[in-house]
Amino acid sequence: MEERKGRKKKVLLMGKSGSGKSSMRSIVFSNYVAKDTRRLGATIDVEHSHVRFLGNLTLNLWDCGGQDAFMENYLATQRDHIFRNVEVLIYVFDIESREFERDLITYSSCIEALRDNSSNARIFCLVHKMDLVQTELRERLFNERRDVLVSRSLGLAITCFQTSIWDETLYKAWAGIVYTLIPNLPQLETHLHRFASIADAEEVILFERTTFLVISHVTRSPIPNPFPDRFEKISNIVKQFKQSCSKMASNFTAFELRAAGFSAFIDVLTPNTYILVVMPAGAAESATTLMNIAVARKHFEKLERDSSVRGVEKLGRDSSVRGAEKDSGVRGSEKGGGGVGEKDGINGN
Repeated sequence: MEERKGRKKKVLLMGKSGSGKSSMRSIVFSNYVAKDTRRLGATIDVEHSHVRFLGNLTLNLWDCGGQDAFMENYLATQRDHIFRNVEVLIYVFDIESREFERDLITYSSCIEALRDNSSNARIFCLVHKMDLVQTELRERLFNERRDVLVSRSLGLAITCFQTSIWDETLYKAWAGIVYTLIPNLPQLETHLHRFASIADAEEVILFERTTFLVISHVTRSPIPNPFPDRFEKISNIVKQFKQSCSKMASNFTAFELRAAGFSAFIDVLTPNTYILVVMPAGAAESATTLMNIAVARKHFEKLERDSSVRGVEKLGRDSSVRGAEKDSGVRGSEKGGGGVGEKDGINGN
């Protein structure tokens, strides 16, 4: 019974009032668009939310109000309650804050409380509202702020991102944060590599179904892609498209794009994930790629289920593609596309 309990990961979201914490949380987890966050009020004390991710991973998100009275309370009477058993601290800084030194004092106090109560917690600092800075100055200003934050983190390791709710940087930061919390990620990536090889795909990207944050990706093309931020851009575009579908009382299920140099397919992979498969031009018929996704679906659902029930140690003992043992695989079209067939089980162990 103990193995069936969900893995709850406590995530603290902190920062000065007005820094943008609740806005980014609402966009990533509650399907808000950026312009709609203007109507959000200030967070009072602590707002709790639970977000279900892969398998039985649940993010226990604590959005902590940033008013001075609340911050003083967190660091005094509620110190142990707030900072105990924390997996991740996300601290948000407003790039336009006129009280940066004061913000740093509060930040260092939070880091000290975290060190005393959750010494193994990961720390992420988001330098937010970067859209308000001139484009040519952003990198320099961000690097300066990052260096200061490192020096005020009491020797603890931190990871910094520059973010804005108006572009894909928000998704890049949150994808990087969630990536550190996903259980059994190495094995999941091994199986994703195996699928990409069998399907003869140029690129395969796995997204979390609700937030559309990137979980993992595989790139097999020998030529470096000139758009390193393409995954986050896709997250942003598809999330907005899903919101448009919702307004029309429609559900986003799948997407297919055929261009001169490639074909791209987005489809449901498991109850918690979407998969994007990018195929080179002329590699396979659409039906081949879609059948490969359908066959792999059974395998990845089982992999996700095993992660929930048995844990990491027992994964991989029975991880072949059951649906491919009979006739469900497609060997590929005459154009040379790969197919997941009965001899091509995605073992990868």
